[in-house]
Amino acid sequence: MKLDTPSLDDIDVSGRRVLMRVDFNVPTDDSGAITDDTRIRAALPTVREILAGGGKPVLMCHFGRPKGEVVPDLKVGRIGERLGELLGTPVLKLDASIGEAVQEAVASAPAGTTVLLENVRFHGGETRGDEALAAEYAKLGDVFVGDAFGASHRDHASVSGVARLLPSVAGRLLEREIQAFGRVLEDPQRPLVAVLGGAKVSDKLTVVDNLLDRVDSLLVGGGMAYTFLKAQGVNIGSSLVQDDQLDLCRTALAKAAEKGVDLCLPTDHVVADRFAADATTEVTQVEIPEGRMALDIGPATREAFAAKLAEARTVVWNGPMGVFEMEAFRAGTEAVARALESTSGYTVVGGGDSVAALHLLDLTESVSHISTGGGASLELLEGKTLPGIAALALK
Repeated sequence: MKLDTPSLDDIDVSGRRVLMRVDFNVPTDDSGAITDDTRIRAALPTVREILAGGGKPVLMCHFGRPKGEVVPDLKVGRIGERLGELLGTPVLKLDASIGEAVQEAVASAPAGTTVLLENVRFHGGETRGDEALAAEYAKLGDVFVGDAFGASHRDHASVSGVARLLPSVAGRLLEREIQAFGRVLEDPQRPLVAVLGGAKVSDKLTVVDNLLDRVDSLLVGGGMAYTFLKAQGVNIGSSLVQDDQLDLCRTALAKAAEKGVDLCLPTDHVVADRFAADATTEVTQVEIPEGRMALDIGPATREAFAAKLAEARTVVWNGPMGVFEMEAFRAGTEAVARALESTSGYTVVGGGDSVAALHLLDLTESVSHISTGGGASLELLEGKTLPGIAALALK
């Protein structure tokens, strides 16, 4: 995807209300305290640039899944407090996201103030992409900035709906995401290597199909690998498998052979007698005994994958190699992360579990780009057009 989307460089924000969609859907603990403010921090460069340019940022966000109801625990007050702490400038948190009172509060907010609207998903029309709701949002801005990559694959009222009504551009976060995936999908330095993992092969087969037209090598680990192995006639014991996907896996294997893509599957495994942190484990070769389930790639596979990544000039990784949350089955995911740390190529990591693994291993600084949107990044890798990006245009 080429970067032909307009950006902040293309508009003058001075003296204007800048309606901005952000992704502040942050994790919280049982007491409601924010446990990770990464998504708030990710929006700060765009907000600060708007403030510095004399604009008034008016932020729209969602939090949790209220399903069109006002849920007190999902109000965004705590997010506004944290935003104010990080910005170091005034934040005005409103109790609604549309209506005359909101319009008046936005109009009267002092210069230098950032306005945070209430959770947009308190409106049932938000996730339906309701045009009337989008028009209500549009009354709050002179221009629109899309900066919520994590929601950009949703055709929602506050994401793409309002973008169709106002002059609209990409914020700096969204701009970085577009550039990163453009480097992978449109004009990569080669060899281009993709690493896919995770539990269900059904979640990734469209990604596999699209990537086989682009990559030089595709490394497959995690639970999804065992449907591929069974499709090849390998005994996978009691490992995770999706039997209804076997024919599609065979089709993918045939396409890889036709395209000359090196599709690498595990040749050995860390297996266990049960799914538990204290399970009895052993390393087996490609055939897995009955009563044993593979929960990580084995040492030979780790070495082979690392060798492929060492040669790569561009890498995209989505999905862990095993049950990395349990230390006994973390080595495969760590091997991929360490290999990315060592490569001199351009590296992009997406997907919640892969990013969580980088945080766990303290390797977030070792990759070129960490994507802020798991679902959105997968859809880009599938070759889809994201409505939240496609709708951005100067009018």
